Order: sequence, then C-alpha cells, then structure tokens
Amino acid sequence: MTDPADREEDITASPSPSEAMDQDDIYGDDGSIRQDYLTAVGAAIADRDVLFLREHVVRLHESELGDLLESINAAQRHALVSLLGDDFDFAALTEVDEAIRLEIIEALPNAKIAEALGDLDSDDAVYILEDLDEADQKEILAALPFTERVRLRRSLDYPEDTAGRRMQTEFVAVPPFWTVGQTIDYMRDEEDLPDSFSQIFVIDPTFKLVGAVALDKILRTKRLVRIEEVMDETRYRINAEMDQEEAAQLFEQYDLLSAAVVDENERLVGVLTIDDVVDVIHEEAEEDIKRLGGVGDEELSDSILSTVRSRFTWLLINLGTAILASAVISLFDATIEQMVALAVLMPIVASMGGNAGTQTMTVTVRALATRDLDIYNAGRIIRREAAVGFINGVLFAVIIGVVAGAWFSSQGLGGIIAAAMVVNMLAAALAGILLPLFLDKVGADPAIASAVFVTTVTDVVGFFAFLGLAGWWLSLA
Repeated sequence: MTDPADREEDITASPSPSEAMDQDDIYGDDGSIRQDYLTAVGAAIADRDVLFLREHVVRLHESELGDLLESINAAQRHALVSLLGDDFDFAALTEVDEAIRLEIIEALPNAKIAEALGDLDSDDAVYILEDLDEADQKEILAALPFTERVRLRRSLDYPEDTAGRRMQTEFVAVPPFWTVGQTIDYMRDEEDLPDSFSQIFVIDPTFKLVGAVALDKILRTKRLVRIEEVMDETRYRINAEMDQEEAAQLFEQYDLLSAAVVDENERLVGVLTIDDVVDVIHEEAEEDIKRLGGVGDEELSDSILSTVRSRFTWLLINLGTAILASAVISLFDATIEQMVALAVLMPIVASMGGNAGTQTMTVTVRALATRDLDIYNAGRIIRREAAVGFINGVLFAVIIGVVAGAWFSSQGLGGIIAAAMVVNMLAAALAGILLPLFLDKVGADPAIASAVFVTTVTDVVGFFAFLGLAGWWLSLA
C-alpha cells in the first residue's frame, strides 16, 4: 500500500496543466517550448478561448511569440492572430522564418497591416514590408500618416542588406546651440520619441551630422551648458548604403551600442542599434553556414518544391565533379585490375583530403567574411595552412602506411598510399585557402562555390596521386 506522504510528494512533483501554464518560462530544459504549454495553447485556440490567450500569450516577449508561431501549425497560426486581434504583437513577425511571416501577412487585409505597422519601430516595419510585393507595399504605405510613410519609404529605397534598410528612423536630434536644460525639457515634452535610446545627435540647420552626446553625459551636466560644449565627434558614422555586415563589424570593433546613419550628403537619416546588429551577425553567420552546405537561403518552413529547387543546382554541379573524379579513376582501370586492393584503399586518400580541405576552407571563408584575411596577411596564412597540411599529411601517412602494409601484407603498397596521403593533404590545404581567395578576388561568393571545387580538387588529386604512384610501382615489379 502506498504511503500518503509518497502520494503527496508525487503530486507536488507533477504540477497540473493549469499550474504549469502559470510558470513564467515557456521553455523546457532543452530550450524548446514546453509541450504542456503548446497543448494548452492549442486547446485554447480550438475552443476560441480568448481570455486564456490574452492571459498566457499576449504577455509573451516578441521573440517568445515568434517561437510559438513557429511551433504550431498554419491553421492554428491564423486562428491565433485572428483571436488576439489588436492584442497580437506584430513585432513577433520579425522573429519567424520568411515563409511563415508571408503566410500570416498574406492572410490579413492591408488596412489591418497598416494599422499594426503604425505601432512598430520603423526598422521592424521595414523588415515586414520589404518581403511584400510592390502593389501591397504601396497600398499599405498610402494608409499610413504622411511622416511615417516618408520614413518607411526612405528606408525601403535603400538596397537590401544595407545599413539604410536596417536603421531606425526614430531618433533624437538637437542643434548645437541648445543648452542641456533645453534638451532635457524637449525630451520631457516631446511625445514622438523613440521608446529607448542612448545617444542624442547634434545637427546643423541642413540636418548634417555634427556630433553626438551620450544620454548619461546629459544627465551629469548642468542645465546652462551648451550642447556643443559637451558633444563628441561622431567618428563611427555609418553610410546608409554600407553593407550591413560591414556595419556590424564596426560595432564589433569599436564596442558600439548605437551609431548614426548618414546619406551621401552626410545628413542624418537614422540610427543603427545593437539589437539590429546582433540580428545581422546571426543572419550572416547562418547564411555562411547554409551556403557552405549548398542550401542557399533555405528555411525549415519552406515547401518541398522550393527546397528541391534550392538544392538541385549545386547537387547537379556536384554530379558533374563526381563524374570528373570517376573519369580520373577510369584512366587507371588496368592498374586497378592488377591489384584489387587499390579499389579498397583509394577512397581513404580522397576522403581524408576532402575533410582536410573542408577544414581549411571553412576557416578561410569565415576569415574573409569577417575581414580577418586580406592581401596583407594572405601570404603568411597560406604558408601556415600549407605547413599544417604537410605535417598532418606526414602523420596520417605513417598511420595509413602501417595499416595498409599490415592489412595487405605489402610494404610497397603501404609506402604508395602514404606518399599519396602527403600529396593530397598538402593539395587539400592549398585548395582550401587558394580557391576561396580566388573566388573572392573575382567577385564570386566563396561561401557558395568553394565547397564543390575544393572537393573536386581533393578527389582528383587524391585518385591521380594514389593510382598514378601505384601504376608506377606495379610497372617496376
């Protein structure tokens, strides 16, 4: 018979679903949304329990709501947005995959979207608008107040993936002749200010950027002091057409929290903040990883057809390079017929070379992306990678030479595969750094094209070196 104390302990250890919903953290130990939370939200959507959703969903941070939207199915997403109505936080759409964002947006009338965008920061509004077709963009912008429409239109006019697209057009700017007291009074009385900011920018009558003052410096300065006396020169201003990755590197290099964005005439047009830069760094890193794998801009929410389409091209190119490697093998078919052991061992040489080349290529592509590798240090890095490839080649040559010699009772065969290993590991190291450098030099994206070509080089060199040396050795026997 179970002791009552044990039953009480079991009940305490297993909270009811309603108690579980009252927990502040919606995530489990593995970092994903708790299943009991998803079950309860799904049941509330099915029952159209608006009160429950307002209590347990509206309170979520935009990133948490974004994770929730990605964790439920399409029908539940549409129902959730509809049930929450004006309480739905549209900022959450900046936290989901593009396919899910478009799926939700396309189901809503443009008038509703325009109303929601009016409550968002300009950078979030642009993030949502830029994925829509031009006709929908125009209709939504036309429904916005004039000032907001001009701000968003200006950001959308800048090229994609630039600082101008990422910037927030809400900022605080004052003339240099104002006093600290005037500035403080202005911030207290003005209603149309950003929700949060850390800098006050100083501009001349033509809106050209003159300098900036940190907010904490304003608070520590007496009211009668003029702004021009306490302002600092904005050395790290960002051009609106600068690539967003370059802008992120400035933030990383100089530990910036925010930076002024200026147009070609040095006029202040916006501000780039650290939260947007963190998103840029995440996107660029994710993009590099995907391109190294040959999957482009693929998302988990993409359809089967679009996923097939995005992967097909590079798989087709890979097929062509595989045929090239097979053609090299076919040149030595007579040699392979004389010694079947060659067919058993030759994949080892190519595989080791491919892995070594991928290691070097990954480091090189990332170094190019972060501007850590340039013409000034390229020679030193190339020599370093060549030395690493040669030393690893020698080490693994000894290992595979001993294994192959003992396996097939042939010291000569062990020596052949050892020599081929050194040659291919050195070639892999050189290909892994020289090919990305060459592709970057000619304007191609090394993250996209490097993997296929590096693998081709290691396969061709590996097969040619091993089978060529084996053919020479057999001819001497």
